[in-house]
Amino acid sequence: MCPARRPLPPSSSLPAIRSLNDEPESRILSALGDLYGLYCPLPTSLAFQANSAHKDLLITADSGYASDNDEDDGKDEENFELREDPYERAFAERWLTSFLGRVEELTCFESEDSQQHAVDKAYCVLASFLGQDKEEDVEDTEITRDYHFALNLDSSEAREHEENTESKTVTVQLTDGLAGRDNTDHTDVGLQSWGAAFIFTELMCNGPARLNFSRDALGSAPHIVELGAGTGLVGIALGKILPRLGVPKSTIIATDFHPTVLANLEANIIKNFPTQIQEEGSMSPPIQAARLDWQTPDLSSPLDKQADVLVATDVIYGPEHAIWLRDCAARMLKPDGVFWLMLTVRTTGKFEGISGTVRASFNGHDGLRNPQGCVLTILDEECFARPSGIGRGDESEYRLFKIGWASWGIKEHS
Repeated sequence: MCPARRPLPPSSSLPAIRSLNDEPESRILSALGDLYGLYCPLPTSLAFQANSAHKDLLITADSGYASDNDEDDGKDEENFELREDPYERAFAERWLTSFLGRVEELTCFESEDSQQHAVDKAYCVLASFLGQDKEEDVEDTEITRDYHFALNLDSSEAREHEENTESKTVTVQLTDGLAGRDNTDHTDVGLQSWGAAFIFTELMCNGPARLNFSRDALGSAPHIVELGAGTGLVGIALGKILPRLGVPKSTIIATDFHPTVLANLEANIIKNFPTQIQEEGSMSPPIQAARLDWQTPDLSSPLDKQADVLVATDVIYGPEHAIWLRDCAARMLKPDGVFWLMLTVRTTGKFEGISGTVRASFNGHDGLRNPQGCVLTILDEECFARPSGIGRGDESEYRLFKIGWASWGIKEHS
């Protein structure tokens, strides 16, 4: 057995981000393995909470640092000194963040599994950074980013309302839940913001009237519910958009099922509407979080009022989800309401073909009717290509479904 080699500083050993496509896959995986071996041996690391189904990907790969237990003492001392170097850690963190930001553009991976292997390992190392200091406040261990969307105020009423507003940019500050994520539970996908949510938010901001987000369409006090809200991007953006469109009294409820996702969602709401929450006697924020299980929905307060608008983005991950979503939406949507469902189409991987369950479930043939005798069905459909820099490698396109109650049957789509 070969003796363990000395660990190399990330600043001198990691390949340049700009030239990753010129590197072989083995070089990138080796670099990630080195980072994992350096930063993830700590017992407190979140990396050791990985799902057993992914241990082959996340743990067992030989980093080159742990080949001979007899030499661990001297080697670990070197590792410790390098691991505790703040400059090297900051360099590694910047490299990993840049890598994850452009991984879907890389062509050097030989397979989707290899790419996913690399993504999982990169996230695992970042998670270890977040978990190393238990004494830090939660705010110090979070990954928070600001996202900016240009708001197109194309109605005279909205423009008049916006006259006193300095900026026509909508800024949403989001924290993903990597620090608090339970890696043994893969139902908490809402701890990340997915491509479909960004696409839908862009559409809302660029042409709100196109999605009937206007005072004329909604009135002054609409009731809006987001299903599977995740980090809350869409609902929070709506809470900032609608007052600037002349809709000052909207009620927005962002729902999700997983308790960790809900905790992260509530924290994001506080970040984006601090003055409404912190100032004594002030109004409550225009958005609130609530738990909702589509399979057995509890429609007590605050979900006891039917919605003018339902919104959901990238929420279908199993063949049964579309049916649960349909049955839940049928109970929650007003007779004249609209349900905007932005679907992510994945043509490879374990979610391949799941997108087809939406058409099958919302086809109007299921006999599901409201008291007025109307069926819940797809009224319109639009396809969007995945832009560069948005989404993950397995996301091929996005489909926006307009769903509502109809008495005239089904509209055929090409």
